Amino acid sequence: MTNDIILWTSFNAFVLLLLGLDLFVLHRKNHEVKIKEALLTTLFWIVLALCFNLLIYFWQGRQAALEFLTGYLVEKSLSVDNLFVFILIFNYFQVPLKYQHKLLFWGVIGALVLRAAFILAGVALITKFDFIIYILGLFLVVTGVKLAFTTKKDMDPCHNPLVKWASRHMRVTQTTRGGKFFVKEDGKLRATPLFLVLVMIESTDLIFATDSIPAILAISQEPFIVYSSNVFALLGLRALYFALAGIMQQFHYLHYGLSLILAFIGIKLLISDFYHIDMVYALIAVAAILAVSVVASLLFPEREKKVSAFLPAKESLTCPEE
Repeated sequence: MTNDIILWTSFNAFVLLLLGLDLFVLHRKNHEVKIKEALLTTLFWIVLALCFNLLIYFWQGRQAALEFLTGYLVEKSLSVDNLFVFILIFNYFQVPLKYQHKLLFWGVIGALVLRAAFILAGVALITKFDFIIYILGLFLVVTGVKLAFTTKKDMDPCHNPLVKWASRHMRVTQTTRGGKFFVKEDGKLRATPLFLVLVMIESTDLIFATDSIPAILAISQEPFIVYSSNVFALLGLRALYFALAGIMQQFHYLHYGLSLILAFIGIKLLISDFYHIDMVYALIAVAAILAVSVVASLLFPEREKKVSAFLPAKESLTCPEE
């Protein structure tokens, strides 16, 4: 128990140190993240995750390392699909580029807390009730099929229940006010439109977690492996957004690949009692599906007009009156 406390405390302290360095040193001032900076930062997070994976290998062995790498790859690929939604949100509210990194940063902080709670609850349930494994497998198969037939293109951020509630029950300014979430106006504390965008991002990630957490729990039930693979996938999410924002619209077949991955992992769980799929083959299958979906997207480009993630600055970000 003491070793577990030390492990979790040390890991989270390391993560907080990295996040503090990112926010208060590297991005102390609001600025537009350029492609070169985003690519270098993305490479840094990927290398750091692989180094940690190597540490897992020497510390806990081959199986744990394979579970971490497979989980990281699945979470990373699901994160790329989630970035499409972030593009829609930023486009809808026309959030200036210089504020997008800050919003994504605090969105990641909230996601880390929410997912830690989901993971601990999920592992506890699986440990206590064996039959949940089959419910989890069936859920992933159904989610995979559903994902193949859904689209995010018609999503209206202003229809988000939390955003609507906050707009009606909170005092909200009409302008961004220098990138702050809250300001004092006429002696009263008011939220800014950027806070509504943050609420939208956090609530959207909560929905994403209902897909990603079952997927990673289907790969491993070791809490630290599940949590750490999630953390490393999320830590590189912001840099990946700015690195891929200009070309993400080209990956229009990616969600089909992700739906197939979710269904594959679900089937792996459902048949686990009478047929075991080695984690090496599972990792190869996930990587192959992702590669095919990306290559297919590039070979057969979509003919529809692409939406740019990079928009001119706009101070008013509020939803239109109904």
